[in-house]
Amino acid sequence: MDSLEIKQIWEDTKSYLQGKLNEAEYPWLNSFYPTGYTDGTFTVITDMQLAITIIRKNCLGDIKSALKHVTGHDVEFQIILDKESTKKLKAERKKLEQKFKKINTEEKTDNPMLQMTQMQSNVNLNLKYKFENFVVGENNKNACAIAKIVAKNPAERYNPLFIYGGSGLGKTHLMQAIGHYAIFNLPRKKVKYIKTQDYVNQYIESTRGKDSREMMAKFRQRFRNVDILLIDDIQFIESKKQSMEELFYTFETLQQLNKQIVITSDRLPKDIPTLPDRLRTRFEMGIVVDIQPPSFETRMEILEKWTKDTLIDIPLDALNFIAQNFINNVRELEGAFNKVTAYSDIEGKPITLEFVKDVLKSETLSKKITINNIAQTVAEIYNITVDDLKSPARSHNISEPRRYVVYLAREMTQLSYQEIADYLNKKHTTMLYSYEKMVEDTDRNIKLKETMRELKQAIKCNAV
Repeated sequence: MDSLEIKQIWEDTKSYLQGKLNEAEYPWLNSFYPTGYTDGTFTVITDMQLAITIIRKNCLGDIKSALKHVTGHDVEFQIILDKESTKKLKAERKKLEQKFKKINTEEKTDNPMLQMTQMQSNVNLNLKYKFENFVVGENNKNACAIAKIVAKNPAERYNPLFIYGGSGLGKTHLMQAIGHYAIFNLPRKKVKYIKTQDYVNQYIESTRGKDSREMMAKFRQRFRNVDILLIDDIQFIESKKQSMEELFYTFETLQQLNKQIVITSDRLPKDIPTLPDRLRTRFEMGIVVDIQPPSFETRMEILEKWTKDTLIDIPLDALNFIAQNFINNVRELEGAFNKVTAYSDIEGKPITLEFVKDVLKSETLSKKITINNIAQTVAEIYNITVDDLKSPARSHNISEPRRYVVYLAREMTQLSYQEIADYLNKKHTTMLYSYEKMVEDTDRNIKLKETMRELKQAIKCNAV
């Protein structure tokens, strides 16, 4: 097979993957240059070690499926780090771009599978969030079983489905898995996924301007002309009175039309402040299921699955260390795994227990840090008491350190906004606003950014 044919296979493969991989993954494919296709193995080279790590971790299965679709055969995918050869091949890409652009356009028009992946992209689903990628344990087995029933028989049972649990436990994964199942198995069902904050922003936008009536009609059509509505993180609708009113009528419309609604939240409906009773009772009228933090056994199963999917060799004692130290949710477990594999690739070192301990030493130290450590350190530095931070006082000498505590608690612990609010005797929404404002301020104010760095160092010293 000549080099032009090999390059065309790769371009067709990338075209196939364009709707399948998310925005954080797909661009890395452009750092790969195809060099061979022999004995059932397709080989690419790159000069970017990090690209190899990310693609191996997240996309190997999708790339193999795409190559099989393009070539008609099972294909192994091999990535080689070769900086010198990659430099030579970069110059050739521009000469072929125009030709492949035409080929890819024709492929998209005729290929129903590509149209399916484009539907996924339009619905804004992450392809990793499928049922087959969800590791089931005691902490989530009921939620997973019910989600599968809903996916296979939308609006027949468990409507609405309300999934709640802490951050990073898999609520969004299960919700989007329902969407993926419907797209591929119930193609006539129209699916809509939306984050609550985006829903609120779109609602506000539709009420502004001279054409607000027309914009509102389009907004309602967008969310009411669907078969399956997926609303993520509904807790962020609290205190948004008009948005809640609009959501109530959307909910009523879909219920009357016998359409499926799936909702996620970090707490029970009854624990969402300012949520009207009529919305709360409707959220609860189907079924409410929870997801708990994964057990040690489930965390080990997740890590072992990742090592198998990425073909990365990590000894059992190293996996044990990660599983024992990252216990709160799957998101932080994945962050630790990604950091270890990335550092291994970048430094060219094998992954051992000692290597993992060294790479994750700052994260494991942070496990010792509590919000009480943070509050005590900040209070001491600013000559106030922890009780002052928890009080209703709004004077600058107390409110300013208080917002430092909120920011540092979000940065240095895994606490949710609600947990921070409970500690400081404040509202959840106040904590959310305070943190977001601090993020903006530290980006703009170098002096404040340095203050936060110094406070973090002081807190770490006090926690040891």
